[in-house]
Amino acid sequence: MEGSLYERLGGTEGITKIANDVVDLHLINPAIATRFENAKMDMPTLKNGAATFFIAGTGGPSVYKGMDMLATHKGLNISDTEFLAVISDMMKALDMNHIDQREKEEVLFVLYSMREDIVAV
Repeated sequence: MEGSLYERLGGTEGITKIANDVVDLHLINPAIATRFENAKMDMPTLKNGAATFFIAGTGGPSVYKGMDMLATHKGLNISDTEFLAVISDMMKALDMNHIDQREKEEVLFVLYSMREDIVAV
């Protein structure tokens, strides 16, 4: 299938579903669930931010207005284990949404490219 990663992931609707699934998985993942305890109070904002970030990052029409990855994660001392838990949840959400291997690999590449701005900053 040709087109942008945004299109191949199902556009705004598909990516929003994936992002919502990822957040839901994070909330039950014992390796990272405690990181999201305060966010539970405003779940719609968290899910919207995740979806908007993902849509914008894959070539979609959304404009992400949140902080960049470094600013978001600075001082949180996120470990490699936590980073890998996030990756695992993303891969699981992509599977849940029947995303093909090529797209999974592209998403994985994008996530790993952000590692430097997330882990131990």
